[in-house]
Amino acid sequence: MLQLISRFLRDEAGATAIEYCLIAVGLSIVIITAVNGIGSTLNTNFGSINTSLK
Repeated sequence: MLQLISRFLRDEAGATAIEYCLIAVGLSIVIITAVNGIGSTLNTNFGSINTSLK
């Protein structure tokens, strides 16, 4: 039983998966923020183009 607990404490496979998950979450937040900012800018530009064409 002691050997099983010792092996469990030394296993780092779960920590690696969690690190990759945190990296993916960070990248997702950056991408969502960038797309949201670009979308707002494009909406403003198309709105001004639409008004100038009328």
